[in-house]
Amino acid sequence: MDVLNKLASLGVDVGGKILLALAIFIVGRIIIKYLIKGLSKIKKFDELDPTVHRFFTNAFKFVLNAILVISIITVLGVPMASIIAVLASAGMAVGLALQGSLSNMAGGIMLLIFRPFNVDDYVSATGEEGFVKKIALFYTELLTIDNRTVIIPNGPLMNGNIVNFTKQGKRRVDLVFTTAKSESPQKVQDIMKSVMEANEKVLSDPAAPFAQVSGGTNEAMEFTVRAWCETADYWDVYFGLIQGIVEALGAAGVQAPAARIITESKA
Repeated sequence: MDVLNKLASLGVDVGGKILLALAIFIVGRIIIKYLIKGLSKIKKFDELDPTVHRFFTNAFKFVLNAILVISIITVLGVPMASIIAVLASAGMAVGLALQGSLSNMAGGIMLLIFRPFNVDDYVSATGEEGFVKKIALFYTELLTIDNRTVIIPNGPLMNGNIVNFTKQGKRRVDLVFTTAKSESPQKVQDIMKSVMEANEKVLSDPAAPFAQVSGGTNEAMEFTVRAWCETADYWDVYFGLIQGIVEALGAAGVQAPAARIITESKA
């Protein structure tokens, strides 16, 4: 009888814990559901990038479910010390195994929050240049001007220098031209300025077109040419000025007109 009484008492105790754990699970899932819905209604949170929004939603859901599971395990009588030890060991193992991936994920979150660039911006980073086609959680995808797809991990990308050629809206075209040393500097400068002023895509703001002697050798003079334009028009102005100025100088009888590219940017 004593054995039966002990078994009955144990059954009642275990059954009660199981029922309580089940009740906590049901109520907990309902609470988590409403908390997730409430999170999505926060205006600032809803304005986040969709990738960041999804990440934080999933992270919040994971934390709430983890708390729920720990609560249920505690109710069932499993010692907390054992749970903490297992979680710590598992966390360390996962952290070591995914060290690089976690670094990339952290970099992706920072990129998506602080936005040093957006999709379709032209950027230079980690030795690569191209149009941003995708900003994912673990990597960023660039499309180069010669149609190569470059995948850059977000960890190194966020920790390095990033040059955004698109963000300011306007860019300056810098070129250097050479002519024979016997030519009149003023004549050459006037021709260069007239070509720039005739180009409808060249802007007068933030600065008017510029052309001045900037150096030379025993055989030639160097002229620096600068012109502002909209970022979207950069290449049209860049190549248009090279061809237009060289042709105009040749038509005016200027000897040995030539262009020397001084900018290293491909953007």
